[in-house]
Amino acid sequence: MVSRFRARWLENWMAVVGGGVVFIFVMVALFAPFLAPHSPTETGLSSPLMPPVWMDGGSWKYLLGTDELGRDILSRLIYGARISLVIGLVSVGIALGIGVFLGCLAGYYGGILDYILGMVVDILLSLPAILLAIVIVAILGPSLTNAIIAIGIVRVPVYIRLVRASVLQEKRREYVMASRLCGASNFRLMFVVILPNCMGPVIVQSTMGFASAILEAAGLSFLSLGAQPPSPEWGAMLRNTLQYLSSAPWVAIFPGLAIFFTVTGFNLMGDGLMDILDPKRERRLGR
Repeated sequence: MVSRFRARWLENWMAVVGGGVVFIFVMVALFAPFLAPHSPTETGLSSPLMPPVWMDGGSWKYLLGTDELGRDILSRLIYGARISLVIGLVSVGIALGIGVFLGCLAGYYGGILDYILGMVVDILLSLPAILLAIVIVAILGPSLTNAIIAIGIVRVPVYIRLVRASVLQEKRREYVMASRLCGASNFRLMFVVILPNCMGPVIVQSTMGFASAILEAAGLSFLSLGAQPPSPEWGAMLRNTLQYLSSAPWVAIFPGLAIFFTVTGFNLMGDGLMDILDPKRERRLGR
């Protein structure tokens, strides 16, 4: 099983490239204190807006230059990866926990519960996720914690619909009927028998949800609704650079590239996993 998954992974270029980017991102986030050459909040007012080392006026002390307060951009990017990792883990965890639970209930029991949840999910999915997140953060108050909670909440309907559809398909299969005849309880049928067979699409969605969470958190921070100064969150770094785009463009380019590559990496890995976990793939390949 593991060897087959590894073989499929290695022959899928999206999974390989995306997984490599995600691995680098996670390693940078985990070992940020050892990789960052300076403190992310340490100011150097004698050297504000210093260019990167390959430009005139650059210094090897600040490889990617400094921001308007003389803080090392490279160190802030490295610590920003740690913040983005926390954002992804917590927000996806919130959405996954609530969405999987409610999706299982709706798909298994159906009836009025399924009808009500279906209406709520349809209404929420008809609205832009970032707009709902802005409304929630405006109610709770601007902060990184509230932004993470808001991102997790607005992603719940996606998992409800996904798990509900999988449960509706799986609960009619023979192995579920056999477990019911053996006396399995409804709780066991939902979460022990049926749910593990629905996890393929959920894993793919969770991987892509990581990318969406990082992007939405950056958007909220850019609007001053997420991470607050002096946090080195990538969206907050972009917010503080607007007035320097013409004179010191590197202060915006590097946080933007960090967001771009990280989000692209998670999306590529999600697309690769979608192909690897597709049960019809073996038939298409004639295996």
